[in-house]
Amino acid sequence: MNTRALASRCARALLDVAGTDGNPERIDQELSSFADLVARTPDLQKALTSPAVPVSAKRGILEQLLSRLTPSPVVAKLLLLLADRDDLAILGDLAAAYRERLMELRQVVRAEVVTAAPLPPDRVAQFEQRLAAATGRRVTMTARVDPALIGGAVTRVGSIVYDGSIATQLTKIREKLED
Repeated sequence: MNTRALASRCARALLDVAGTDGNPERIDQELSSFADLVARTPDLQKALTSPAVPVSAKRGILEQLLSRLTPSPVVAKLLLLLADRDDLAILGDLAAAYRERLMELRQVVRAEVVTAAPLPPDRVAQFEQRLAAATGRRVTMTARVDPALIGGAVTRVGSIVYDGSIATQLTKIREKLED
């Protein structure tokens, strides 16, 4: 089984357990923090993911880390299970898959708006409200600037892209004129 599929299955199981036994948002935070810690520490990442390191050593390293970090029992058990199965390489994918499933459960969608000039805070709030009305979900939005757009905006909601930029419209006009 590939790492994404395994991470998705683990995330689904973790969310099921978190829904009955704990606080899903806390588990998301703990799992993301631990995955970030491993990603930011190359030596730790090598030790936990290298096939040359015995599983017992990986478990020992993990037990020491968990005693210092004191995560919730659900997260600690999952991490130890991954160590025992030598599947700690999926940590980053697992954290991302868990967050996506949690957002789906909470009816939250991510959106990104790219504009040619910075948006004032009131316009960002208007964008969020309109996107929430259009999707029927809560929206967490990020805004960034790309002067190459000339004007207008490019909005990505989930996997759907709405391109209302002047640069794209000019490109389409140019293509029509060339035909």
